[in-house]
Amino acid sequence: MRQVHAVMLLLTAILVSACSTTPDRYANSGASEEDALESYTSLGLQYLRAGDTAGAKGPLQRALAIDDDYAPAYNALALVFQAEQDLGLAEDYFRKAISADSQSAMIHNNFGAFLFSQERYDEACVELARATEDPFYQARAQAFENLGRCYRRTGRDAVAEHALKRALTLQRQRPLALVELADLKLEQGNNTEAAALFDRFRELVDSKRVNHFPLSLWVGVRVARYEGNASRAATYALLLKNMYPESNEYRLYKESAQ
Repeated sequence: MRQVHAVMLLLTAILVSACSTTPDRYANSGASEEDALESYTSLGLQYLRAGDTAGAKGPLQRALAIDDDYAPAYNALALVFQAEQDLGLAEDYFRKAISADSQSAMIHNNFGAFLFSQERYDEACVELARATEDPFYQARAQAFENLGRCYRRTGRDAVAEHALKRALTLQRQRPLALVELADLKLEQGNNTEAAALFDRFRELVDSKRVNHFPLSLWVGVRVARYEGNASRAATYALLLKNMYPESNEYRLYKESAQ
């Protein structure tokens, strides 16, 4: 155990050393301004992915020192402050990013997801809709998935269904889209289509590509009931009780069982 701990400390020391010297290398290498901007921003995001939000800020600030209108650096800083739960600053930097590049689907998607997490659904839907407009956006399927979930929270089921179906057209195995659309179909009384959608999600779980979450388990209970599979329904209900006892989905299950 001590050897493992020592190795981990060594790896951390190497990472810190490498990251701390990288900015000077960019500054002195004669790289183009664009290359330096991308490198600093990439480095900041690497720190963020490693959970080092403090370390992420330095390279991103250096990027903005080169170009104070560089949208990707503002976006990355917004994600840093979001991770730190400094929500006011996160929103400020998202807005700076959008001001610097109002056409960026990535920034609109990130800002929309941020607003969604704050339950500011009307504002979130506007941003997410903007993110879906770019046909070349690599995460367009995710943007449609997010938009469909957002529309559902505002009671706009028809456009929610359209967005969720678009997500699944672009990427057949979007897990949240499969579950949200299955839930919507159950509410509409279209149990057969709901079961088919949930089976696709269950394949992802069985192959360990995704994990269950409260809504997926609640959908699973209702699909199993429809299929007459009492054992599977009980299994999903037990998982929901043990894993998410405080969830709204478990409350709905208890009400349905009375």
